[in-house]
Amino acid sequence: MLSRRITRRELLRWSAGSLLSAGIWPGVVQAGESAPQAHFSFLVVNDLHHLDQKGEPWLEALVKQMKTHAERPEFLLLVGDLAEGGKPQELGPVRDAFKQLAMPVYEVIGNHDYQEPDDRRAFEDLFPGRLNYRFEHRGWQFVGLDSTAGARGSGVAVQPATLRWLDEHVPKLDRSRPTVLFTHFPLGPLTPARAVNANDVLDRFKEINLQAVFNGHYHAFTERFVRSAPVTTNCCCSFFRNNHDGSKDKGYFLCQARDGKVARQFIPMKLMGKG
Repeated sequence: MLSRRITRRELLRWSAGSLLSAGIWPGVVQAGESAPQAHFSFLVVNDLHHLDQKGEPWLEALVKQMKTHAERPEFLLLVGDLAEGGKPQELGPVRDAFKQLAMPVYEVIGNHDYQEPDDRRAFEDLFPGRLNYRFEHRGWQFVGLDSTAGARGSGVAVQPATLRWLDEHVPKLDRSRPTVLFTHFPLGPLTPARAVNANDVLDRFKEINLQAVFNGHYHAFTERFVRSAPVTTNCCCSFFRNNHDGSKDKGYFLCQARDGKVARQFIPMKLMGKG
């Protein structure tokens, strides 16, 4: 528990790492009693790695399963690596499959959504405006970021263009409203394949009421915490790829936003692929 109110000058001086070590995330502290009362659900999927027609029945089954949830999710976050090699014929079927959900779909780019080494034209053509952006839903704020550096898969730093976007747009967020951040590369401390400058991203949210961070790239469930906000990766939801930790489940998160918090449930795919 904090023994005194943190001044704005102190917040600006402390890094995200220092705040984590001290057990402080001031955006959450400052939110007070302002959490919206809206209750809604949404879905989070990472690492589809769609390649060719062999995987299209998998996409169809995934969409069909998502339609069965009694909670009636209101939108979907696709957290990168939609395709295996960033080609239009790989990305297009993903876009078309999820159109059948009849709900908004919010994507961020992954390293496999490039054609080697840094060609992302197909992604930008098929998913315009989905590099760095934000949206609001029932009083909540959601921020999607490009965390990639071309097709590189390791030792990746979030690039200056994204950091500049954050410097421009994070000050425009309402600091008291619950906020969800989603990127492809992991941001959680000690997570495999974490972005090397993850703290530079988190620093920019230290005055924001951050409630959850969803990441992909590492095909396995991990959970770290930024104060009380869970920072997670999940197993892949791919017909073509395996999980990095040897686990066999493929699936996605069904998330509930209620009283300013996020609760999540792992939903396994009923139809298994290559495993």
